[in-house]
Amino acid sequence: MSTGLHVIFGTGAIGLATYDALRSRDRTVRLVNRSGRARVPNDVEVAAGDAGDPAFAAEAARGAAVVYQTLNPPYPEWNTQFPALQSGVLAAAESTGARLVSMENVYMYGRPDGRPLTEDRAYNAHTKKGQLRARMSQELLAAHREGRVEVAIGRASDYFGPRGGAQSNLGDRVFPAALAGKTANVLGDPDQPHTYTYIPDIGEGLAVLGEHPDAPGEIWHLPNDPETRTTRELVDMIYKHAGQPRTRLRAVPPLLLRGLSLINSTVRELLEMQYQFEEPFIVGSSKIADRLGLTATPLDQAIAETLVDYGADESPPVR
Repeated sequence: MSTGLHVIFGTGAIGLATYDALRSRDRTVRLVNRSGRARVPNDVEVAAGDAGDPAFAAEAARGAAVVYQTLNPPYPEWNTQFPALQSGVLAAAESTGARLVSMENVYMYGRPDGRPLTEDRAYNAHTKKGQLRARMSQELLAAHREGRVEVAIGRASDYFGPRGGAQSNLGDRVFPAALAGKTANVLGDPDQPHTYTYIPDIGEGLAVLGEHPDAPGEIWHLPNDPETRTTRELVDMIYKHAGQPRTRLRAVPPLLLRGLSLINSTVRELLEMQYQFEEPFIVGSSKIADRLGLTATPLDQAIAETLVDYGADESPPVR
């Protein structure tokens, strides 16, 4: 399987991190997105089209040994786009006989209620996005049980790292501010413990799930630092690594978020997910460490690498 073609649907932060992990293994990779363009070397194939179209998705996956689903439509379009996108990728993997590795988050579990989230946790989502995630995950596992396609599912908490962008709570609102000595802004209560997953660790984890013989048919939480810190503690570390004498941090007031939601559909969709920052939100990943040997990048290293990425001149080749 490792010598075959690996096809990644989606070229956001997670898709490109998966690409990085596969290229480090000298795998042949094809990327798939709507535009046919991605920040990758010119020798990497990038196919353009709508993964929600089963005929296109099947053609894009032609010859694949492993297919990776890292698509993530904008929040306001989840209900209308996400099921069709997953169905297209699932049908493509089935048609070509490829293993399907699907990237998920942890919304389907609902509130932690004082306990760490682990893979055996029941689905108890109280949000519409969490309920959708639960249905989509169940669809994949049913396809695996029925023998239609080999499926391995990787789940991550809120992510941070290179290419994290505005979607990351520890992304564009934090790292540039730390580098400039300005005030960072975060969502939610910064003094609650909260698990954040490093983006390159997600890519590495998905690459392992694509090839490990024990991966299919199971859910895997991708590697997290075993010591869950508060958002404030993480921001303090970021400012320290950036060489700043003190941290400047501001939490976006909930009332402001609610006001912005009246005019901004993305902010409106964020509101129902704020429960994640109202109590300790700890996502365990001991299963993947114990069984597949994957552990998280040391936090100091992850922060330093992310600062380098944010401070670097963006000049990679563009296809």
